Amino acid sequence: MTQAVDSTRPEPPAGGCALITGGSRGIGAETALVLAEDGWSVAVNYRRDADGASAVVRHIVEQGGNAIAVQGDVSDPGAVEPIFAQVESRLGPVLVLVNNAAMRADVIGMHLDDVSWMQVIETNLSGLFRMTRRALPQMVRSRWGRIVNMASTAGMRASSGQANYAAAKAGVIGFTKTVAVEVARRGITVNAVAPGYVPTAFNADAIRDLNDGIPLGRPGTVREVAACIRFLASPDASYVTGTTLVVDGGATA
Repeated sequence: MTQAVDSTRPEPPAGGCALITGGSRGIGAETALVLAEDGWSVAVNYRRDADGASAVVRHIVEQGGNAIAVQGDVSDPGAVEPIFAQVESRLGPVLVLVNNAAMRADVIGMHLDDVSWMQVIETNLSGLFRMTRRALPQMVRSRWGRIVNMASTAGMRASSGQANYAAAKAGVIGFTKTVAVEVARRGITVNAVAPGYVPTAFNADAIRDLNDGIPLGRPGTVREVAACIRFLASPDASYVTGTTLVVDGGATA
């Protein structure tokens, strides 16, 4: 008997790759590893942490995968094209884009200066916009694509001292919803993941009362967040778009 083909679960075209911004450590590094496990050639983007990116690439290659490290600051409009040019020439078209690069400059709103505001907005929101804009034409031509944007529960509720970060992450959620609707009929899904407290070098200075703030009573792990990104990047998530998947142990329930 011939097995029926599920036309609602289209597989990605051959020869594409996944690009993870801010992929040298933490959630980005773990995401690179799990996407490589799924068979994707992976581009690990980094701004300054060349050693971290090289370690991620080395691990993937040692496991039989294919990966490269690509330097570039996504907050710089002039860096976007060189990043994509290098990735496309070495790994092929970007069919999975994970916009994970982020920064913080925490201070209460009345003392927040213009530089700290703009640095966070440019990296966490404007950089994500430019990377998405550059990735979409190839995905449209391929009639397949996955974009996963890193949001945060800070963009969904008050987070004292993080007005710039919260504004950027709230913007990510709104951007995700709108672009998802715009490209849905082209076989492209656009989603966001909003982690709660996940200990990494990025937020090593954060203090959380786990007993009162997180119903599950513990912080999350980078693997748990990467698993959600992995799903949203997969063919199994073909009917999921425009959503924000909250991964916070029930803290915003």
